[in-house]
This record gives sequence, C-alpha cells and structure tokens, in this order.
Amino acid sequence: MTEHPARIDADASPVESHPAPSPTAWHSRPVDMVQGEMKTGSAGLSVAEAADRLERHGPNRLPESVQAGPIARFLRQFHNLLIYVLLAAAAVTAALGHLVDTGVILAVVLVNAVIGYVQEGRAERALSAIRDMLAPEARALRGGRRVSVPAEELVPGDVVLLEPGDRVPADLRVTAAYGLRIQEAVLTGESVAVEKAPDPVAEDATLGDRRSMAFSGALVAAGSGRGIVVATGAETEIGRISDLLETVETTSTPLLRQMERFARTVTFAILVVAALILVFGYFVSGMSFSDIFMAVVGLSVAAIPEGLPAILTVTLAIGVQGMAERRAIVRRLPAIEALGSVSVICSDKTGTLTKNEMTVASVVTARRMYQVTGAGYAPHGGITFEGRDVDVSAHPLLSDLARGAILCNDAEVSESDGIWSANGDPMEGALVTFGWKAGQDPDALRQSNPQTDAIPFDARHRFMASLHHDHEGGAAIHVKGAPERIIAMCATQHGEEDGDQPLDAAYWHARAHEIAAEGQRVLAIATQPANPEKQTLSFDDVDGDLTLLGLVGLIDPPRDEAVAAVAECRAAGIRVKMITGDHAGTALAIARRLGLENSDEVLTGGEIDGLDTDGLRTAAERVDVFARTSPEHKLRLVEALQAGGAAVAMTGDGVNDAPALKRADIGVAMGRTGTEAAKEAAEIVLADDNFATIAAAVRAGRTVYDNLKKAIVFLLPVNGGEALALILALLLGLTLPITPVQILWVNMVSSVVLAMALAFEGAEPDIMHRPPRPADEPILSRFVLWRVGFVSLLFCAGIFGMFTLAQSRGATLEEARTIAVNTLVVMEIFYLFSVRFLNTTSLSIRAILGTRPVLIAIVAVTALQFAFTYAPFMEAFFDTRPLSLSQGLMVVAVGPVLLLVLEIEKRALKAWRARPRPPAPGARASSPPRGI
Repeated sequence: MTEHPARIDADASPVESHPAPSPTAWHSRPVDMVQGEMKTGSAGLSVAEAADRLERHGPNRLPESVQAGPIARFLRQFHNLLIYVLLAAAAVTAALGHLVDTGVILAVVLVNAVIGYVQEGRAERALSAIRDMLAPEARALRGGRRVSVPAEELVPGDVVLLEPGDRVPADLRVTAAYGLRIQEAVLTGESVAVEKAPDPVAEDATLGDRRSMAFSGALVAAGSGRGIVVATGAETEIGRISDLLETVETTSTPLLRQMERFARTVTFAILVVAALILVFGYFVSGMSFSDIFMAVVGLSVAAIPEGLPAILTVTLAIGVQGMAERRAIVRRLPAIEALGSVSVICSDKTGTLTKNEMTVASVVTARRMYQVTGAGYAPHGGITFEGRDVDVSAHPLLSDLARGAILCNDAEVSESDGIWSANGDPMEGALVTFGWKAGQDPDALRQSNPQTDAIPFDARHRFMASLHHDHEGGAAIHVKGAPERIIAMCATQHGEEDGDQPLDAAYWHARAHEIAAEGQRVLAIATQPANPEKQTLSFDDVDGDLTLLGLVGLIDPPRDEAVAAVAECRAAGIRVKMITGDHAGTALAIARRLGLENSDEVLTGGEIDGLDTDGLRTAAERVDVFARTSPEHKLRLVEALQAGGAAVAMTGDGVNDAPALKRADIGVAMGRTGTEAAKEAAEIVLADDNFATIAAAVRAGRTVYDNLKKAIVFLLPVNGGEALALILALLLGLTLPITPVQILWVNMVSSVVLAMALAFEGAEPDIMHRPPRPADEPILSRFVLWRVGFVSLLFCAGIFGMFTLAQSRGATLEEARTIAVNTLVVMEIFYLFSVRFLNTTSLSIRAILGTRPVLIAIVAVTALQFAFTYAPFMEAFFDTRPLSLSQGLMVVAVGPVLLLVLEIEKRALKAWRARPRPPAPGARASSPPRGI
C-alpha cells in the first residue's frame, strides 16, 4: 500500500551547547527556528550531548511532594477544641489522683481519634497519579539512529518518533506529521482526536488549538510523526497542572465548617460557665479546690457531647454505604453530606455529561435529513426520518453511504464484557457503528471488498481515500473528509431515486453549515467506480470526478441519564454549569440537549482571561456554559462561584480537571474513564461514570444532614439536662446527683447507641424539592436552641427530682445516683420516639413501633442499663447499686410523662407557626418553615 504523506522536516546539525528552555510560545515558531533555538536537527542529539543535557536539566519526571506520615495524620485527629478541653480535664484529674476518671476520659478521646484516623481515608496522591501518566519508554533519534530510551531520560532537543498507541512522553514541537491525530481529552476536554501539523499557529492560540504541539500524557490515536522535545518534567503542561495542584488550597466541607463553629461555641460556653462555677464554689461556697474542681470536671464532661464525633462518623458512614450500593466510592466521609449541601455543580462535558464516544447523529442526502438514534459505539439504535423509523432496505442510498463510511476507514469496533469500544480514531469508530445501524456487517463487507491502496488522511489535503476490489472483478474508490474539500472534488451527487445528478454545491454547503450549527462535526462521503486493473491510488484519481453520497454529523451526545439528573438537580434548586475545553458551538448544542438553565450564552477561555475578579464572579453566576477552558480557567470559575457564597461541586475525568476538583467544596471523578489524577484529587468517584448517581448522592447527602441534625437535637438536651442538674446542685450547695464517670457512661454508651438509630432514618418526602441550605447556616438554629433549652429543663427536672425523691425515701447516696442515671436513660428512650417526628405527632402506631434500628437500639440500651445497675464489676467502676422492683417502676414511669409533655409542646409550636402574621410593609409572604 502506498502512502502519500505531507511532511515538513528540516536538517540541522546538533551543536554542543546547552540551551535553557523557558516558557516559550513554541507552537507559533517555524520548525527551523525551533531547531535553531534548541540546537538540534533531524538526526537528533548525540549520545554525549543528551547525557550532558540530562545532567543539566534533570530527569523527565515530576517532583514528588512531601506527604504527611501516619503519625502526623493520627495526631491531627486531636486538633479539636472539644478534645482539648477533655485532655485538659484528664490531666488535672490525674494530678489530683482520680485515675479512674482520667482513664475513662482518655479512653473517650482515644476512641474518637481512632475512628477519625481509620475513616479519614484520603491520601494526597494526585501528583503521583499524574506522574504515572508519563510514558515509560520513548523512541528517539540519537546521533541519527533510532533508539528506545526510558521516558525520564528524554531531554530538551531530543527528536521523538510517534506511532499509534503511543503516549506522548514530553511536550513536543511537531516537525513532521503523517495523518497524525492525538487524543488530548485528558488535557483539553475535547472529545475528538486533534489533527497535528508542523505549521505554526497563532501565539495566543488556546491549548486545544495548538495543532503544532504534542503534549506529554496525550495519546496518539492515528498516524505517525516526529517532534522536538521542548519541555520535560515540571516544565510540561502536565507539570504545570501538577504545580497548580500543589498550590491549590483544599476547602473544608460545609458540615465541617459548621461543626467547627459549633465546637467553638460550645467550648466557649462550657469554659465560661465552668470558670464561673469554680470561682463561686471556691470563693463563695467555701468548697475545697479538689472537690469543686472535680465538680467542674463533671460539669464539663456533662456539657461536652462526647458521642457526637462517633454519631457524625456513623451517620456519614451509613450514607457512604448506601452510595456504595449505587457504585459510588466515597473517599472521605464528610463528602457525602457536602454533596447534599451544594448549590452549584460544575461539570466537565466530555466523559461526564457525555460518554466521550462519538456517535453519528444525523445523515443528509440530496433530498432528506435523517436522524440516527443510539449513543456510543454499541450498534444499538436505528435511523429515523421526521420521527418515524426508516426501513433501510427501502433507502438504498443509506446502504451505499454506510458502505463508503465502513470501507474508507481504519477503525474497528468490538465488544468486551458488555462494553463496546473503538480501536482507532473515535470518529471512524462512530462511522463503523453507523454502518451496523444502516444494515451493513463491517467485517463481512471488508472481507468481500479488501483495501488495495489508500491515501491516508492528512491535515493538508483534509480527506482520506481508499481503493477496493471485490471478488467479482469490480473496483471502487471511497473518499471521506471535510465537507468543503469533498464538495470541491465532486462533479455529481446521488439523487436517491433519480440516480446521479449534477452537484448542487450551494445546497450541500448550506446543509453542512446547518449541521455544524448544532454542534456536530461534519464529514462528507463520496465514491466513484474504478478500473478493475488499477492497483494504486493517486491524488489525480480522486480530484474532480467523484459522486457525493451525503453528509454525516457526529457528536459526543449527552448521556440519557445525565439529562434526567440535570432536571432533578434543577428541581432541587441546584444550578448545573458545564465547563469544557471543547468548542463553543459544540458546548452550546450539548447544553441545550441537557436542559441547562441558561443554554443561550457561552463564555470562552479567552473571554474569562479578560475579566477581573468581580466581573468573573458576576459572569460565573449568570452563565452556565464555558468553552475552550484551561485548568486555570476551571479553577478561577470554581473560586469565583465560591466567593459568591455558592457551595460548589466539580465533576470531571481528565488531568485538566484535577486542580478544580481539589479546590471545589466536593470533587466528583469518573471511575471508569477518569484519569488516576482526577480520581485522586476527588472525594467521590463514580465507578459507573453515571452522572445520575450525583443526583442520588445529593439525596443521600441531604438525608444524612437531616439525620445528623436530629441526632444533635437528641444529644444536646441530654448534655444540657446533665449540666443543669450539676449547676443547680453546686449553686444550692447540694450533693451532685450524678458523678462525672456516670455522665460519661450515659454520654458514650446509652446516648450514642440511641442516637445511632437516627442515622438509619429514611429521607423526608420533600427532600429533593427543597432549596439547598445556605452554606453558612448554623447548626444551632432558633428551633434547635429552643428545643435544646426546653428539653434540657425537662431532663434536669427529671434527674434532680428523682434523685431528691429517692433520698427522701431513705435511699443511700449511691442508690439515689443509680436511680438518677436510670431515670436519665429512660427519658432518653422516650425522647427518641419524640425526636424522630419533630413536626408531627409521635403518638401513632408507626411512631410507637419505630424502625428496626430503633427497636434494636432500645433493646441494647435496656440490656446495658441492666448490666450497669446489677453487674458487680459495674459497681466497682461506677459506684452503682441494685434497684428494687418498685424503684425500677418509679423510674420507668417518668418516660411517658416526658413524651406527653413534648407532644403538648409540638401542638403549641404548630399552632404558633400557623397563627396569622401581618406582613411587614413592602414584604412578600414568607415561605413555609423548613422544619429542622
């Protein structure tokens, strides 16, 4: 088979000097100028010169960053104000000789640290993942000889040879191209392989338009070529992204920020109250320092919700487990809740909202425009005209067009484990799939019409032609390429029922423009009979006498599930924005098919560069489609949206997405088609690459937050009741009704077990019809504060009342304290039934029966409390005493009373909320309350 490549090559002898490459616009310089500046030539560098430059410039690999070791990661778990308070209390109790109290407090702190360390689960390996993308071997010319060298030994000035399947080992200035096409989606987001040529391009060309460059980490899809290494290691485009990743600050999730504010508030309140009680007890009441300090320790332990970190972890873990069943890997626990709080999802297009698989979407003939159904390389779908299925046998022109598309083609489509993929150029793979849909069998067709010769596609002549002979003595030439080029090469057109007709060039140009306006890549397909004796193909054979069969429009279509997911996100008040490196027209076409809110306006990377910070913030909020963007543009857009108060999720699959994935409040990477760099920079990885999983994750995240807030509303009144009981005893000079160690038992055992049941509560019916909660919304809302204060008073009354009643009936101090602890636990159990339905009644069969986790928790706590009360070894630790049957019944009777009081409070609150309120002058009617 004869090749007719168009090439540019230059001869220059290597000179023994040592250029220092700088960030130069190599793409805009002619080849001879690049050779001169790099002191190299067509024979490459000498072995000695390459070794010298390697010593000067260093290996072609990215620098490694210092990672935190396991000890440092473990110590980070103690960086929490609440933990600091507990550690200080443990230190002082140890100094005072209360070693049991010290041991219990330290055990609580250690358990929380271990849980946090084990569940943290996120390692900063984004740089090493990018490092893995560098090719292990490269073919270069050294002293005029072709040699294979480790990619890390390439140096500026080396001449590298590229072939199909190669991963580009360094940034190259292309000096010769033979139908060279390179897949750069991981860097630019463009779904189609880019044609490369040695001709210089404009200096201000964006990354995706630098056709004279081959970038490190990109994949050679077709053709061959060579280029001069102009950048290695950290100086490459991938290296620049690596540096960008290293400088990107990771943001905390909204939940973690809320919990931090919550911890500061609780800690400050505890320290202030503890200090006041210490001063009052020591100076006013005349108590010994040891006694008053132990009382203050008890107060601090009572007020600190020690079980909250464990509850938070388990609640998040349950959400993570639910997402795992939907093939979403959550790499960091808070990420699941953070996705539930986002107000904006910034998504890459290629491979995320689309399949990154080209598909023939439309076919134009001399009389009709057909639509092609199906997506990706799977041969499922058909051809329609005006919404009706077409019988291909009744439209022979479609078969002829599919015949040309398959034969003038070097790609193959195959299936493995249920997944269809193209081996070769993506657009040629789409043409093969179209052939299946048009009734052709590509394998059988190629066997019966073997290719005799071909003119490979090249950016200069912009077409491919192939010569075929069948087994019956016939021969034909098939041609495909850019519409304007093919139309100029044709004399006639296939008129379907009317046979060949004179070419109507204006018609075809208008139809090509119409398809391109829909964001589709357009190819023209033509044919002509050939002399059966002909064995070679030249340019003269295909110039001017072809018959145009038709046009095909190709697009990387949106996933069907992505369209539904975008609609669900919009219903939940979440704005979806598409950020891509692809062309503006293609991006807008996909945006319209996805149903984005603003699909009429697009902002390009060049326009983003012209905006200052305030201008970009305004534009980022208004525009939903961003095209021809670089990694820096994506990062700036995420930061602009965050500056406007949005909680931002970023989805993507390429190396170019990694910095923005890391900077966003929550990063979501594609698991199947995503690069390792994107996966390591993200908190959530979608194993099935299904954008619809994001909508499910939003639902799961909102459910997690609701349940966590229920747990807080459950836990804080328990701590508040304990603290109020101790404060009341200290202020009145009375005996403490509960000891600090007994408080720790309640907080870390019964409270935690009961609160765990709330983590299993299902989603509220309206959960995906609420607007996203504000990112700065405090956990302690007005309702939460009221409920905590009110129920704390009830718990305090129950604890102190039962303690006092027991002593008045002649119980010993130990028995009275045991009664007080059991009363507290019984009140917790009945309060659990109430807190599950904060806005509706708990006096129903559904509420009383509860869920399976609720019933298990109640049985477990009851069993533990029996052990606490009656087991001899518990008496040694907690100074408890067995209770009589009458004492036990008296304790249990407190629970129903508490539930009845809370039901009355619910009805009162409901009536108060429903009362008519005159609107303020000029104010609009307020929306219904959001409950918790």
